[in-house]
Amino acid sequence: MIFWEILAGICGGVVGGMGMGGGTLTIPILTIFLSYPQIFAQGINLIAFLPMSVVALCIHIKNKLVDFKSTWLLALVGSLFSLGGAILANHLSNSILRKLFALFLIGLAIWQIICTWKKEN
Repeated sequence: MIFWEILAGICGGVVGGMGMGGGTLTIPILTIFLSYPQIFAQGINLIAFLPMSVVALCIHIKNKLVDFKSTWLLALVGSLFSLGGAILANHLSNSILRKLFALFLIGLAIWQIICTWKKEN
């Protein structure tokens, strides 16, 4: 069982470091292979995201890729909606959370396909 947890951490870290959310792999690994409840997997992902985001932020600041003027508004709005999402997640069943996350992944895949297609044309 610990193999899958380590694999989830590696996949999440690598994918998160490349700029795509590591939870797109971490959460399915935790829910499908380890049978964790969806809300528990999402919580683990959020905790794992904290150190990864600090490292990524330090690298982006070093490379002068952070616009601090617009960062504060984005952080405020993102924090408010994160709070709302966490409250909502606590009131939804595991089954509904899994379906919503699956829809999110499908939407993300479609978005990536469209963006890739537009760049090629």
